[in-house]
This record gives sequence, structure tokens and C-alpha cells, in this order.
Amino acid sequence: MEPASVEQKPGEILVFFVRRDTQCAECGDDLFSGTMITLEKERGALCLSCADLEHLEFLASGDAAVTRRATKHSKLRAVVLQWSRTRKRYERQGILVEAEAIESAEAECLADAERRKRQAERRELRTAELDEVFVSEFAQEIRQQFPNCPIANANRIAEHACLRSSGRVGRTAAAKEFDPDAIYLAVAAAVRHEFTNYDILLLRGIERSQARSRVRDKVQQTLGEWGAVRG
Repeated sequence: MEPASVEQKPGEILVFFVRRDTQCAECGDDLFSGTMITLEKERGALCLSCADLEHLEFLASGDAAVTRRATKHSKLRAVVLQWSRTRKRYERQGILVEAEAIESAEAECLADAERRKRQAERRELRTAELDEVFVSEFAQEIRQQFPNCPIANANRIAEHACLRSSGRVGRTAAAKEFDPDAIYLAVAAAVRHEFTNYDILLLRGIERSQARSRVRDKVQQTLGEWGAVRG
């Protein structure tokens, strides 16, 4: 087992499941297959006690929210890896963190489980409603017409405009043919909502046409910065 074969981030502690019986280089205790060790370049395998990690508890992979929160709450932590014979690589099995961190993480996840469930359902529904190929092509067309538009903005505009059954600009026949006018309308609409106070004006009861008139200059300015302006 060579630690050099594992990509290690700065400051990250790596722990490995033993594949074959060995001994701790410091205390001499037997380390049987399936136990956890650290590896030091100069000394070799160390048991968790000698590595000062024996007070940490193992949290297996599987619940990303618990793992993320436990990692945040634990002052000391380590990533646990195991060699996969089929994939010929080390794969993450979980983390070692403080017991209190796991308890805090589980309590937090229990408290907002319903909210996270609804968020996941919305993400799944949105993904199902997106034609990924069409969205990607639509985003490319946006970048061609507005070469200075940030990639993240182009992707977000394309996803928003192209949801199936949304009735939005990206679902029109013209948009499906990548008509420049349809692309322009989609981008202008996104800029109007995201980069001006247009929505606030609507909430104040201002008529849509008047609200659009008030933000027109700001919309044109942003579109100009992105590389295209139309009268």
C-alpha cells in the first residue's frame, strides 16, 4: 500500500483499512486485516492510538448531509479509504470524526429532514423536466450571441428558459430552431429579473409595461456588456 498513489489534499489526514496483517511501526501491536491505520512515509503503518486518532469514531459514507455536517462540527477528522480490487483504486468509505460531531450532525439532519426531502424532490422534478442536450445547445447559442455572458449565467438562463411545459421562451418553436430573436428574448428576460429591480416594481403594483420601461436602460446596459444590444 503506497500513500503516494492516493491524491491527498493539503492538511488532509488519510486512514486506510488494512488489506493484509501487519504491525504498528511504533507500538508493535498486531494490525489485522480490516483494522484502520495511517501511513507515514518514514515509519510505515501506525495504529490509530499511535496516530492520536483513537478518540474519533467512524462514520460510514451514505448520508451526504450527515457527513458534511459532522465534518464541519469536528475539530479533528480523517478520510477513510479502502483499496478496491475490481476498480484498482482507493475508494472512500467514510470519515473519522468526534462522537459529538456525529450527534450534532444527526440532530440537525433530523430537524430539517422534511425540508431536505422536498428540496431533493424538486431537484429530481427539475432534472426530469430538462432536456440536457437542448439546454446545452441553447447555452452555447447564448454565448455565441452574447460572447461576454459568464458561462454560469448562460447555463442558468438556458435551464430556466427550457423547462418542459413551462411556456417560457426556450420552449417556443423559434427557440427550438435557435432563432436569434428567441435567444435574445430569453437573455433579456433573465437580465430583467436578475439584474434590475423589476420584480420589486411589480410587487409594488406598478403595471408591467411601466416597470419594463423603468428598467429598460439597465437591461440594455447589461446586454451591451455581454456583447449585444438591440434597439
